[in-house]
Order: sequence, then C-alpha cells, then structure tokens
Amino acid sequence: MNLRHLLILCYCFGIFVSQAKTNETEHVERPKLMVGIMVDQMRWDYLYRYFDRYSDGGFKRLLNQGYTCENTYINYIPTVTAIGHSSVYTGSTPAIHGMAGNDFIIQATGQQMYCAQDDEVSGLGVAADNKAGKMSPKNLLASTITDELKLATNFRSKVIGIAIKDRGGILPAGHFADAAYWFNNGNWISSTYYMDKLPQWVVDFNNQQLAEKYLKQDWNTLYPIETYKQSIADDNPYEGKFKGTEKATFPIKTSQLMKENGLGLVSSTPYGNTLTLDLAKAAINHEQMGKNSEGVTDFLAVSLSSPDYIGHQFSVNSVEVEDNYLRLDKDLEDFFRYLDAEIGEGQYTIFLTADHGAAHNPQFFMDQKGNGGYFNGKAAQQGLNERLSQKFGEEKIVISLANYQVHLDNQLIKEKALDESAIRIEAVKYLRDLDGVAFATEMDKAADAAIPERIKERIINGYNYKRSGAIQIVLEPQWFSGSPGSTGTTHGTWNPYDSHIPLVWMGWGIKQGATNRVTNMTDIAATVAGLLHIQEPNGCIGSPIVEVLNQ
Repeated sequence: MNLRHLLILCYCFGIFVSQAKTNETEHVERPKLMVGIMVDQMRWDYLYRYFDRYSDGGFKRLLNQGYTCENTYINYIPTVTAIGHSSVYTGSTPAIHGMAGNDFIIQATGQQMYCAQDDEVSGLGVAADNKAGKMSPKNLLASTITDELKLATNFRSKVIGIAIKDRGGILPAGHFADAAYWFNNGNWISSTYYMDKLPQWVVDFNNQQLAEKYLKQDWNTLYPIETYKQSIADDNPYEGKFKGTEKATFPIKTSQLMKENGLGLVSSTPYGNTLTLDLAKAAINHEQMGKNSEGVTDFLAVSLSSPDYIGHQFSVNSVEVEDNYLRLDKDLEDFFRYLDAEIGEGQYTIFLTADHGAAHNPQFFMDQKGNGGYFNGKAAQQGLNERLSQKFGEEKIVISLANYQVHLDNQLIKEKALDESAIRIEAVKYLRDLDGVAFATEMDKAADAAIPERIKERIINGYNYKRSGAIQIVLEPQWFSGSPGSTGTTHGTWNPYDSHIPLVWMGWGIKQGATNRVTNMTDIAATVAGLLHIQEPNGCIGSPIVEVLNQ
C-alpha cells in the first residue's frame, strides 16, 4: 500500500469515527415528566361504551395518538382499590407486596389493619390526632416504580401522589415520595411521613374553597338527558340516593345537599375529578415538575377516585355514570392541554389505567332474565361458625369473611389446640353448599384444586400468608356480597367485569397503535422501567410490553 492510499484510508477512518461520536447519545433520553393516571372503577369497556360522545382531545386523543393494550387483566383476587394501586406501581401482587385488601387482617393476631394506616405519624391540614391524616405507605412491602425512579436519579427526581382517597395518593407515590396529598372534609391534607408542614401553595389552594364552589353549581347532566342512550331510565330501583333526597334522579341539588352531607359530597360527583386535576396542575406549577434543574424525569401519580364513589352508588348502567365519563373526558382534555403548554407536547409520557372494574347490579341483571344474586356474607359466617362449633366445641372460630376469604381465629385455635386442618376441610365443605358459591378452596392448596387455571393463578397471586384468610371463596358470575335488592354495585372478584381494565399510553417514547395480546396489570411498572431505563421494582413479576415502546 503506497503512502497516498494510506492517507486516504486514515482520512476516511477519521470521518467514520467522528460521525460515530456525533451519533452517540450524550445522556440517557427520558421524558421530562411521567404522569400515571388511575381511574378508580373504570371498566375497560367504558373506553368504547361512550366513545361516540367523547371529544377529540380526551379519551379519543389517548386512543388515536397513543398505544392501547386492549386486553389488560388483573392477575390476582380480590380486585379492590388498595391492591390495584399497589400492583400497578410495584408490578407485583399481594403475595409479594403484602397489600392484601383495603383492609386486611394480621393472621397471627387477628388485628384488622387499614392499608395506609400508620399510627406513628400525624396529619397535616387536620388535627394531629385525626385518623384521616395518620397515613403512610409503610404497610407496602415492595418498592414502587416511583421509588425506583428516585433511586435511579439519586433522589433528584421529584415524585408526588394525588387522590381524593388516601390510598390512591399514597401507595402509587411510594416510600421515597416528596409528597402525597388526599382529601378530607373540604381540604387537601398529608402527613408528617412526608414533611413537617403543608407547603404554602397547598394552604393557598385549600383557601380557594373549590369544593364548595363546585357543589354550589349543582350536578345536572352535561347534555340533554334524553340523549343518554347508553343508560337506563334515570328513575329506577337500582340506584342509591343521596342523604336528604327522595329519589336518585337529576338534577342533583348539591348546593343544598352539601349542608347535610358536608363538603366530602364532592367526592361522589364528577366535580371530584375536576378538583383532583386542579390540584395536579397546581402541583406541576408550584413544584416545577417536568422542569427539573437537574435534567431528570419527575413523576406525578394521579388517581381519580370519584368514578368509584359514583359507580358504587348508582351502578354501571346509570345516567350518572355516563355523565361522569363525559365530564371526565373534558377534564382530561383540559389537563392534556395544560401539559402541552407547561411541559411541551411530546415531552411527557402518560399512562391511563384502572385499579379494578365493576359488576352490573345483580337485581338489574336478573330483571333482564340473566343469572345472578347476592351473597349474604353475614349469614354465611354465622352458619359456618355454628357448624364449626358443633364439630369442634368452640364458638366464633371464624372472625371474618372479608375479601371473600375465611379468616380464622388463629389465637383461639392455638390456645385450645384445635385441629386447624380439620377446621379448614369442614369449612370448605360447608361453603361449597351455599347458594352463589362456585368454588371454595384452602389457599395453600389452591394449586391442586379442581378450579380453572386462570382463577387458580389469581388465588395464588392474591394470597399473602401473613395477611390473607385461610380459605378463598369464589362466587358464581354476577354474584357479589350484599343483601337482596341492594342498590349500586361493587367489585372484588376475578370476573372480566372486575378484572378487565383499560391501559392506554401516550406521549414521549410511545408508539401509536394497539395490541389485543393479553397483558397484565403487573406489566405496567416493568414497561415504565424499560421506557425510563431504570430498574424494575424489587418485587416486580411483570414483563415490559415491548410493543408500546418506540425504541
């Protein structure tokens, strides 16, 4: 090779190296702000049930610009709020993260524990000894994706959780959060777990008395009531009434009802969604979220609690539920526009999902000639205790049927040297004969039970030895715990109406599209970890949904 060719070769190699260095990423690419939105009690089909009435900028924007996972399921039971929020953000299930219910029972002692209960902290924005403020995430045994973001950025990221329900704000924000805020008697509050006193901007926000201002507007339908074709007649026997009213019909005079029901009434109206997103915008503004001087990603975890309160009271097929989602659609459109202006379109990432769904009111379902019913848990517990007393000579061996589980008095069993194995076998025999019970199985024998695999998996995932009952009760479809003729609805079972949830992604790093592949609630945290290039939470059992990521 002559000198001329050698010089040309070296020149070309130099250009190649220079270009390669130019193409290298100088830092890890991440969005400025991550926003998790949980819609409490949002069934998957609500994305489409009211689709024709949604605006282009709310739910339709998510579906048209983002990526929707059409078959996302909750892979455990019971399907309730505290577990749902914990599982989305930990990527795990009660077996690992320990959140076994909104309330659960410490099996060793029989002590009932509220999911966010922390008697060692004091409330802020309420009297220090007010139980509403004595809350923290200490009962959550696994880390959250928000915790992992904190760890990944050496605690330079800012993390805030917001929800009307304490558990909806606290559990997603995790253990290392800068703050979590929840609603109590007209004000947003927190606890000394996070800070010594409320920030001035929160005090100023509370001083606006927005809950009262919204309730003074009353609640009427957003559009003429005759256009609500996806709902049954407004005057029907399946809906619960507000205290101080004779019928559960529009217009709802919240301006008068708040005098008797208090400002907490706003939680059971669509104004609760508006109020929550008002605080979310204020947090972004005053905490400068998405504008981190360190150049790291911040995380805002928002949970919208009002759809759950409204659904419980009025049920799936009500005008009230339809109106709630039409109004929420507009609230989301406004919130997305705010993010576009403050953070920049394409500079933030959103996921929207739910903690659980909801069943049709059983009486409504039966009146349409479907099968369904009400499981009388109180009568079942009484009858079960009578049977066990006859066999084993002790009363009240069963202390609760909470979360569709049989909780035994383990202290009594130990003290009296009773045969626990025989007690469990006898209890299962009794329960299997009850109306509405499809299956009953000992928790630690569920893997070998004659139960469909999907249900067995969810029983196992939902079983925490220290916090769950000894026996799982699985009801027949369209049955839930309650008295005959009960109004409204509830949730908690494995069935698709409770476990099939929406999951839509939009913004930075997200493809446009959809998948009908089955995904799980526990995949959400793993997907966020992949998007942000951070470690998954320490109890995560989910897998990243790779189709979502524009990488």
